[in-house]
Amino acid sequence: MRACVAGQAAYRRAAAIAAAGAVACAAAALPLVSAAGGQTSAAGGQTSVGATAGPARGTVRTDSLHSAALGVWKRYVVYLPPSYAEPDRRFPVAYYLHGLYGAETDWTRAGGLAGTLDSLVARGMPELIVVMPDGDDGWYTSWAQPVDEAACRARPDDEPAARRCVARARYDEYVAHDLVRHVDATYRTLPARAHRGIAGLSMGGYGAVTLALRYPQLFAAAASHSGTLSMLHRPTADSATPPDRAYAADSAELAAIWRGMWPRVVPAFGGDTAAFWARDPGRLLEAARRDRRAALPQLFLDVGRDDPLAHQTHDFHRTLDRLGVAHAYAVRDGTHDWAYWRRRAGASLWWLAERL
Repeated sequence: MRACVAGQAAYRRAAAIAAAGAVACAAAALPLVSAAGGQTSAAGGQTSVGATAGPARGTVRTDSLHSAALGVWKRYVVYLPPSYAEPDRRFPVAYYLHGLYGAETDWTRAGGLAGTLDSLVARGMPELIVVMPDGDDGWYTSWAQPVDEAACRARPDDEPAARRCVARARYDEYVAHDLVRHVDATYRTLPARAHRGIAGLSMGGYGAVTLALRYPQLFAAAASHSGTLSMLHRPTADSATPPDRAYAADSAELAAIWRGMWPRVVPAFGGDTAAFWARDPGRLLEAARRDRRAALPQLFLDVGRDDPLAHQTHDFHRTLDRLGVAHAYAVRDGTHDWAYWRRRAGASLWWLAERL
C-alpha cells in the first residue's frame, strides 16, 4: 500500500509540473503588470506584480542591493509566495540564476516562472521565496583576469554602466555573501542551510552547482538545467573515450571548443587549462568531498536531448557516478532554449521545494 501511495503522489506531482509548464508558456508571452493593473517600471527601486481574480498568486518585485564583492549596486527580482501576506510565516529560499547574455528578469519574462510557481503552489507544492539576481556575464565565479572597468564604461549597453561595470569581478562572493545576507535580512526567510537552495540554466546551471559546492555550508541543494558543467570536455568525447583524450589539452583547443563565446569565457576562466580546471565542477566536487565541515548539497541535473552542450551535463553525471555521489539526472526532449527551460523549471522547483 505504501508503494502505491508513493506512486500516486509521484503521478500527481508529474501532472502538476506538466500543467505548470503549460502555464509558464502562456505567462511568458505577457508583460509584467502591477497590482493596480499597469505595466511595471524598468527604472530601479521596487516594483511589484500582483494578483488578479482567481487562485491565490504570489507577488513579484524588483529590488536592489549594494554588493561589496563587486563594488556596485545590483538588481534582483524576487517572487514572494501567496502566503507571504501572513506576517508570522517564514519561507525557504531558492536562488534562480540566468544564463549568458541574460539578466535578472529572464526567469520571469522569458521563463514565466511566476506563473509556474503559482500553478505548482495551487497543486500542493510547498511555498518558496525565489530570488533571481543580475549576474551579468560573470559566470558566478571570481574571475581569472582583472576587470577593465574603463573599457566596460566605454562600451555602449542598455544597462547603466554604474550597475554593469564592476570594480571587482567576484561573482561567487556577490551571490553567496552579499545577496544571501541581504535577502535573509530583508525578507521573512528561514535563514539556514537546510532551507536554502540554488538553481540555474546554462551559465546559471554552472553557477548553481559550483556555488553549492564552494559554499556547502550555505546551500542544501542545487539544480542545473542545461548547465555548462564540464567546460574542458571535448564535444566528440563520450563514455567510451579515455580520460586523457576527453578534455581540451591547451588554450587553442579551448578556444576552438567555445568558438564565438570565447571572448565571454576568457575573463572569468582565463586562457589556459589550469585556470579552467580550478573552476571545474568535477574538481570542486572532489574538494568538497574531502572537506568534512559540511555535507555535500543534493544535486539535480537535466538537459535537452538535442542540446549542443549536452555532452557537458552527461560528463558531469558520469563524474558523479564515478565518485558515488547520488543525484537526480534526466534527459528530455528539447534543446538549449527557453521552450525547454519553461517546460522543465517546474521539475526543479518541486524538487527543491521538497528538500527545503
